[in-house]
Amino acid sequence: MLSDLNVGFGITGSFCTFDRIKGHIKNLKNEGANITPVFSFNTQSMDTRFAKASDFIGEIEEITGNKGIYTIQQAETVGPGKLFDVMIIAPCTGNTLAKFTNGITDTPVLMAAKAHIRNERPLVIGISTNDGLGMNFQNLGRLMNVKNLYFVPFGQDDCIKKPNSLVAHFDKINDTLENAINNKQIQPVII
Repeated sequence: MLSDLNVGFGITGSFCTFDRIKGHIKNLKNEGANITPVFSFNTQSMDTRFAKASDFIGEIEEITGNKGIYTIQQAETVGPGKLFDVMIIAPCTGNTLAKFTNGITDTPVLMAAKAHIRNERPLVIGISTNDGLGMNFQNLGRLMNVKNLYFVPFGQDDCIKKPNSLVAHFDKINDTLENAINNKQIQPVII
């Protein structure tokens, strides 16, 4: 079902999930999706214990076979150009979630998402935030009621050490995208 689908893949700075995301992007590519990565400024510039920014970006562009979107100006063309059939933000940090909920578009990922949804096409969110059951819970609740917005199923990743943390079950990305392009939210959402 994902064959020949134009997918925008927004990546924000939940660095600990980057290795998992690479595998899921490979899966999408193997199913025939045409993937354009969209990188947040933090993803582009921050070297962490999980990855060197330039190495990670190089790997993603190699996997997808497409150059990424790096600037707000480039991301703005997503809307008028109708570049994507579906867009996903994964990982979607709590920072990105909060800004998106409040209409802030100060990164390439947020601008691409805003430009994409103006075309009434599906936007999928794969959250990864340490405060999903804390301050960001209200943002999560507000977005659950937005038309054309869908969530990769999620749950607590460590309820003992990080009781407010929520992380998407990234292995459900393909199924979530297939449902989203048919205007359906995959169920259950909370696992």
